[in-house]
Amino acid sequence: MLSISNLNQYYGGSHILRDVAFDIPRGACTAVLGRNGVGKTTLLKCLVGLLPIRSGTLTLDGRDIAALPPYERARLGIAYVPQGREIFPRLTVEENLLMGLASKPGGGKVPERIFEMFPVLRDMLHRRGGDLSGGQQQQLAIGRALAAGPALLILDEPTEGIQPSIIKDIGRVISTLARSGEMAILLVEQYYDFARELADHYVVMSRGEVVKAGPAGEMDGENVKAMLAI
Repeated sequence: MLSISNLNQYYGGSHILRDVAFDIPRGACTAVLGRNGVGKTTLLKCLVGLLPIRSGTLTLDGRDIAALPPYERARLGIAYVPQGREIFPRLTVEENLLMGLASKPGGGKVPERIFEMFPVLRDMLHRRGGDLSGGQQQQLAIGRALAAGPALLILDEPTEGIQPSIIKDIGRVISTLARSGEMAILLVEQYYDFARELADHYVVMSRGEVVKAGPAGEMDGENVKAMLAI
């Protein structure tokens, strides 16, 4: 679905991403792991167009998207759930979900499947987003990203600050979506056990580089957890 090749990015004179290269296949969950500050969020911002890349290629389903602005990438099917959720606190749950349809001509109605995946959103449809708990806001952010039926769902640390019961709900949704074959999922996560449980493929980053990658079944054998220790 998405192919990343020799991607480089700088902040001033600092070389933040160094020849990053890996593929994100459809119908699978690819987990990117690494300690704080290794460039994971910068990578995601490059993929969705919030940061321009200095060099390299980004190919979505065979199309070069490296020069496209974020709204064009959204129209092509890239959905992004940022770290910290970034919902609209003064809008209702329903209005937040409708914002997820902004890239579709004429908008549309929130798909029923969003409420099947996250029933709490139906219960709180007319409540302001800022009044929800952190876990409920995370479900709202994921629901908003899924509303338009993306081809690639990108999640930046969805378990951060979330209670265990909702982490399980989010994991169940990610697993179901990946197994459906309808989309590719890129999961950036520091919580090793959550990533190992969901991932089909893994990528480990250190100092802006990919230092280890492979099928998820090899994560324990390659001692990936030790590579994430502070």
